[in-house]
Amino acid sequence: MSRTGVLAKATRVHADSGERQLFERLEATAENAAQLLLRGTDGQDIVLPESLLTLVLAAVHDLARGNAVLALPVETRLTPSETAQLLGLSRPFVSRLIDEGEIPAQHLPGSRHRLVRLADVLAFQARRERRAEGRRRISDIVEDEDLPY
Repeated sequence: MSRTGVLAKATRVHADSGERQLFERLEATAENAAQLLLRGTDGQDIVLPESLLTLVLAAVHDLARGNAVLALPVETRLTPSETAQLLGLSRPFVSRLIDEGEIPAQHLPGSRHRLVRLADVLAFQARRERRAEGRRRISDIVEDEDLPY
């Protein structure tokens, strides 16, 4: 039984140029936002929780810059191919990272196939970015101090 791709089913939001201007204005005024209201068809307002306000403001920030936003639960399970697509790496390289334990994965019962939690992919990417930033800082210090390298 084939599995429909998780990334293909994820909610994607793109902003056109007119909406980008609105998102830019919204971002500028939303810094002082205390609450987010949803008005029902009956005219009744519902105050949405702070966690949803945080999510909406993060999306507005990216949409204002012309970036698309992809909504996925962090507990989503991805195939190695989907993981590679998300990280911008090749599937064989991601498979090697999984084999080496750099990215945790679980085998499907009675199968050689593996699934990776999105939360683990995001944690891997954060570690990767921290290491890259550390290397950049060391390189900058070496250049600034004119040290032999």
